[in-house]
Amino acid sequence: MTRFFIEGAAFSGPTLCLTGENLQHAKVLRLKIGEPVLICDGAGQEALCTVSAATPTQMELTVAERRRSQAEAGVEVSVYVAFPKADKLEHVIQKATELGAFEIVVFPSARCVSRPDEKSLKKKQERWQKIAASAAQQSGRGRIPRVVVLDSFREALSQAAKADKALLFYENEHATTLRMALEEGSWKTVSLLTGPEGGLEESEVAQARAAGLAICTLGRRILRCETAPLCALSAVMYAAGEF
Repeated sequence: MTRFFIEGAAFSGPTLCLTGENLQHAKVLRLKIGEPVLICDGAGQEALCTVSAATPTQMELTVAERRRSQAEAGVEVSVYVAFPKADKLEHVIQKATELGAFEIVVFPSARCVSRPDEKSLKKKQERWQKIAASAAQQSGRGRIPRVVVLDSFREALSQAAKADKALLFYENEHATTLRMALEEGSWKTVSLLTGPEGGLEESEVAQARAAGLAICTLGRRILRCETAPLCALSAVMYAAGEF
């Protein structure tokens, strides 16, 4: 079934309308009167609709049923990623969205090579959010993960620690595996924090431990900064029964 995102107040009421880019997409698909359409609000709710009318400027949809999105995970996983170089973050955002991440949070750390200035960061964040929206639509999700940019490592720790299970992955940790960490206690919200290309400094790991994060290993091999968060996210989703 064809899926569109309509956010905010436009999602309410017995009828919904496709305009702008959504309308252009509907025209490309040649949607006809009576065809079923699934509309998502980007926050986990969806509406089963049928096309009821069409004009050159909009397509009207009649709502048959509203429900919680059936494509969303039962666990909320926030993926915290230290600024990587080049377009690696775009890859992480796209794939983390496909895997079911609740949100992607980007933060600076001591060894980050990439540190966008305020002007370019605003444009980048807009692009990152569009990538998340596109990946959510392609993968059939009902929620568009937020892409959040934080100002400091300390702020990342403070927010990550609020989850039921908050984990930081460090290449020099050998005792506690991700599996071991997940077996301790119950959890419905999870934070996963990974470092940049150069890794995290020992002082940052100590800060994380003091903030209440569990320090874990992702195995004997050193993973690239764009691989580690996706590996951890996949493992958590599997442990939560999503795969």
